[in-house]
Amino acid sequence: MAPKRTKRKSPSLGPQGMFAGMTVFLIEDGVQSVRLQIWKQKLVQMGAKVETQLSEKVSHVFAISSDALFHHVDGDRLARFKGHVLLYQWLEESLAAGEKVSEDFYILKVDPEGFDIFDKSLKPKLANRNSSSYDEHSHCKRMKSSHEETKQTNEEKKGDIETNSVSWASNTEPHSPSSLTSSPEISSTQDKDVGMQTSFQYSPPDLNKGITEIFGKLVNIYRALGDDRRSFSYYKAIAVVEKLPFKVESADQVKDLPGIGKSMQDHIQEIVTTGKLSKLQHFETDEKVKTITLFGEVWGIGPATALKLYEKGHRTLDDLKNEDSLTNAQVIGLKYFDDIKTRIPRHEAQEMELVLQKVAEDIIPGMVVVCGGSYRRGKASCGDLDIVITHPDGKSHKGFLQNYVKRLKEMKLLREDLIFSTHSEEGTDSGVDTYFGLCTYPGRELRHRIDFKVYPRDIYAFGLIAWTGDDVLNRRLRLLAESKGYRLDDTGLFPATHGSGSKRGSRGTASLKLETEKEVFDFLGFPWLEPYERNL
Repeated sequence: MAPKRTKRKSPSLGPQGMFAGMTVFLIEDGVQSVRLQIWKQKLVQMGAKVETQLSEKVSHVFAISSDALFHHVDGDRLARFKGHVLLYQWLEESLAAGEKVSEDFYILKVDPEGFDIFDKSLKPKLANRNSSSYDEHSHCKRMKSSHEETKQTNEEKKGDIETNSVSWASNTEPHSPSSLTSSPEISSTQDKDVGMQTSFQYSPPDLNKGITEIFGKLVNIYRALGDDRRSFSYYKAIAVVEKLPFKVESADQVKDLPGIGKSMQDHIQEIVTTGKLSKLQHFETDEKVKTITLFGEVWGIGPATALKLYEKGHRTLDDLKNEDSLTNAQVIGLKYFDDIKTRIPRHEAQEMELVLQKVAEDIIPGMVVVCGGSYRRGKASCGDLDIVITHPDGKSHKGFLQNYVKRLKEMKLLREDLIFSTHSEEGTDSGVDTYFGLCTYPGRELRHRIDFKVYPRDIYAFGLIAWTGDDVLNRRLRLLAESKGYRLDDTGLFPATHGSGSKRGSRGTASLKLETEKEVFDFLGFPWLEPYERNL
C-alpha cells in the first residue's frame, strides 16, 4: 500500500517576510530622509515592493499626515485608489511588534472636501450597539487638514498606576497646555514642518471600570512578583479597554483589538459575566502573594528582597521593623510607608516647583528646573516629584546638586536621604547627578518622595522624555529605537552593536546629538506629543 501523502504546509513567513505581498508607495513629504531610507530598507528586506509612483499595483500608501498626502496626491486620484492609506505609525508599530498589527487604528481616509476621517468601519466593529451613543464619543473626529493633523495611538490612557522608577517603554486631566509645554526654557524652536501633528484630546468614557480595575490590581501583583512581562500585558490591555466608547458585554466585542489575546478575552468574559476574576481572587487569598506584594510597596524593597523576607517568616510591615538586614533607605521607606503612598495635589506640586526654581536661580542664575512625571503630564495629583535639571551653558550644572541639596535641607524642604550620587565633575556615568529622598510641604511633616536628576545640556532632552513618561510611551520609544538599530535610555540614543543569537546587542559609546524632545520624536518617527498628551 502506498504511503499516505501528507499535505505540505507552507512555511511561516515570520518577521523576515511579514510584508510579503504588499506593494507600497511612500509619501515622502514631512519625513526625514534618513528615516525614510530605513523604512524602505525594512520593507524590502521583509518582502514588500516599493514603488516610486502611485499606480494600480500599489496596495498600500503611507503618509505622515493628511496634509502630506494632499500635497503629493490630488483628491480625485485618491478617490479612485482601491488600496489602503495608512499612517506611518502602523509601519513603526509592526516593526516594533515583529508582526503586522491591525490596520484599523491607522487608516487614514479622506473625503472629497479634504477632511480627515478615521475609518468609520470601526464603529460597527467595535460597538455593535446603538449608533447614537457611539457617535457621542466617536473616534471619527473631523478636523480641517489645512490647519490640523490627526494623531493616533493604539492606547489612550494607562489608568492610575504609578511606578517607583522610570522605565523606557504612566489619565488625562484637562489642564492648560501652556503650562505643560515641552521644555520652553531651552527649546527655542519646534519644527512645524516635519511630522508635527496637533492632536485632539480624547477622554475615555470609563465605561469598563470593572475590567480595568481588576487588571490594574494584576499589574501591581505581577510587578511585585517580578514578572514584568505579565504585568505589562495587563498594563497594555487596560489602555485598550479603557478607551472603548461602549460597555463591553461580551469578549467577542474586543477579540480583534490590539493587546487583547485569547487569555485576555477569557478574563474579560469572566469579568463581564460574573463581575469578578478567579485569578485575582486566588492571588488576594494567597498568603505568599499578598505578603510579597505588600513588602514590595516599601520603597527600596524589590521582588527578590520581598521573597527573602517572606521566607524568613515575616508577614506584616510591623514584622519588618525588627529585621536587621534592611538597608537605611529601606528602613526610611518602611517608617514613612503611609506618607509616601499619599498623593500630592497638583496645586501643592506646582507651588513646590516654583520654590525649587527660585532656590536654583539663587544658587546659579539660569538653571532650568522642571517637575516631570505625572505633574508635567497634567494630572490632578502625583505620587512623587520628579525634578529634571540642567543649565543651557553646558557646564554650570557641574557640582550644582551638592549645593542645591544643602540649601534645601537648611530650608527643611528636604528631610531624609535615600540615594545621592554625583558624576558631573568626574564625567562618569554620562555626567548625571542623582538625588532621591523625602521632602515636606512647607508647614507640614507629611513626607513625599522627591527625585532630582541633573543632566548635561547635550543629553537633557533624553532625560526629560524619560522622567516625564508615561511608562507606555517610554517603552514604545525604546522598542522603536531598537527596531532601527539603536538603544535608547535617559542619557541618549546610541547605535547598537549586533548581538549573537537571541541576545540583544550592546549600546555604542556615543549618543546621537539631538537637542530637543521633538528632535528625538522626529528621528524615531513617532508623532510628536506635548507632555499633557503623553498619558497613553
